[in-house]
Amino acid sequence: MSDYLSEKEQWEQIRTWVRENGLYIVGGVAVALGLIGAWRWWQAHVDARGVQASALYTQMIGSLEHGDRGEAFVRLGELERDYAGSPYTDLGKLLAARVYVEENELDKAAHELTVLMDSKDHALALVARMRRARVEIAQGKPDAALATLNGVDAGAFAARYHAVRGDAYYAKGDKAAALKEYRGAQGGIDASDSALLDLKIADLSADAPAAAPAAAAAPAAAVSPATTSAK
Repeated sequence: MSDYLSEKEQWEQIRTWVRENGLYIVGGVAVALGLIGAWRWWQAHVDARGVQASALYTQMIGSLEHGDRGEAFVRLGELERDYAGSPYTDLGKLLAARVYVEENELDKAAHELTVLMDSKDHALALVARMRRARVEIAQGKPDAALATLNGVDAGAFAARYHAVRGDAYYAKGDKAAALKEYRGAQGGIDASDSALLDLKIADLSADAPAAAPAAAAAPAAAVSPATTSAK
């Protein structure tokens, strides 16, 4: 009987607790459900914006493929205005920089790439930095290109950074430094670019001064006093 009463008392305590705290429980569940609903809405919203931004970027590519640069830049403007934080906007700006380079509008290309150097996408920011350095070399600013590249952890792009530094040093006329950078790039770039890199290395190696002999030829033996006196 004592065990039965103990269980009954426990049950009464539970019922009392529920009566006293039921409103809080219901409220907590409602809040939790509301948060879940809000999260799902936000995810759907983000997904929808991603789809819309992707569509604009695809339209930009299509316009360029059809030679309609004006329409392509209209799409880029929409990306910048409505989807400023989207990775597709960054990709659009990277594409715009390439178009500017092809049209020899190097100042505009440099501007787009400078903006992208602050991208949240670290890999894309590294690519933008490397391409800006190439633009600076094309502008006749090899020192600026080196400043752009130096002091940066290039990570997976280290070999390509070496290659661009090599181009900058070559543009400065520092062939020894260029050769060192090109050699640092070996083994780390795509096969499609390695042939050109090997050619640069071969040309600079051929122009490099020959190493000094390990030991100079022994000078003719000095004429001893005895020999002198014998003559």
